[in-house]
This record gives sequence, structure tokens and C-alpha cells, in this order.
Amino acid sequence: MESFMQELDHPAGRRGALVLFSGGQDSTTCLAWALEHFERVETLGVDYGQRHDVEMRCREDVLRAVRALNPKWDARLGEDHRLDMSVLGQISDCALTKERAIELEASGVPNTFVPARNLLFFTFASAIAYRRGLSVLVGGMCETDYSGYADCRDNTLKSLQVTLSLGLDAPMTVETPLMWLSKAETWALAQRLGGDAFVEIVRERTHTCYMGDREHHHDWGWGCGECPACRLRREGWEAWAASRK
Repeated sequence: MESFMQELDHPAGRRGALVLFSGGQDSTTCLAWALEHFERVETLGVDYGQRHDVEMRCREDVLRAVRALNPKWDARLGEDHRLDMSVLGQISDCALTKERAIELEASGVPNTFVPARNLLFFTFASAIAYRRGLSVLVGGMCETDYSGYADCRDNTLKSLQVTLSLGLDAPMTVETPLMWLSKAETWALAQRLGGDAFVEIVRERTHTCYMGDREHHHDWGWGCGECPACRLRREGWEAWAASRK
């Protein structure tokens, strides 16, 4: 805990940041992380024709709740940007953008994989960050508890960081604070960042379910309970809850 707080106080971590903010568990935790690390934080939401577009509505509720929770976060949280990238949904033939059953492909990766999604998100985010004078991009990608998406891997994002910096002729850092955390550790990080009140925001207000289900409520939040995103969220919650007993 001491080293965690020392990291937050490090002066090198005070540049401005743009958070890829979907309104889900991971991006909301990353938003809190950024608000502790940087003096100025802006957010970016992307509408890409996703079936679970309810997340675009949930994110506004989450932003309001985050502002109300912590005056310091409220002071640091700046403009929210939204991008219409529905063309990605038009060219992607996957279960996140089409009415298809979720299943594993021959490669072993679920057909919820949207090819090049994160590559495009970060590229567009870098253009906004450059214009806004922000030098850090923050995303909730993870290579520990994840579905095997190639554009969530650490090597992919390190390579992208170099490409963006060269293409802009300006340093652009890609931060992925959840990269090596399990989902249980992500819940624990949320608690360290904002206490039980922030965990409650994540649990009740964020949306992760690929099916867009806001009708079924569970200990870990809302969702169908069966899709890969729900299973990861549920298993992480249960492991974290068990560790606290």
C-alpha cells in the first residue's frame, strides 16, 4: 500500500491524460487511477455500433457519480469527448456488432473480437490528445483475465505507443494500469483508489455485459451472467469477496 501511494505522489505522473472510457468496470477503474495520477483528465467514449450500446448511456451516470464522490477528482476531471465510429461496426463481422450467438472461433478466441478496435481507438484518441495538449492515453486493456484479443496485449500496445509518438512527432504514452492484474485484483484496486463507495459505483452503475442486459442484477452488478464479460466480472468479484473474509 505504501509503494502504491508513493507512486501516486511521483511528480512524473502529473501530465494530462485522456482515458478511453466506455463506462465498464475496467475503464471506470482506470479513470479513478488516472484521476489520482494526473492533474488534468479528459475522457473519450466511442460509439462503434456495439450491441451493448447501453454502455454509452451508463458512462454518463458513472461520470456524474465519480464527480460527486470525490472533490479532488471533480476538480481534475475535464471534458468528455464522444466519437461516432459506427463504420467499424459496419465492417466488423463479429458477435459484438451483429446479432450472432457468442462462440469460440477455430483460433480459440471468442467471436466477440472486433479486429483492430483498440488500434483505431488509440489512434483517434491520440489525435484528440494532441489537440488538447494531453500526452498520456489510458486504457483498461488486460492480458491476465481476458478473452485472448490480440489488441489487448502488452506488446501490441507498446508497439502502438512508439508508432503514435513517431507519427505525431510528439511523445505519447500509452498507460494500461490493469495489464497484469486479475479481475479480482481490479476490484481490489478500485477499493484502494476510492474506497467502498467507489466500488459501489463500479458495481451498480458500470456496464460490462456483451448482451446489454440491464434487467438481471447480481452481487457483482448488472448483466446476463453468461457472456464472457459477465463470467470474468463475476469470477473476479467472487475471488475478491472471498479474499476479504
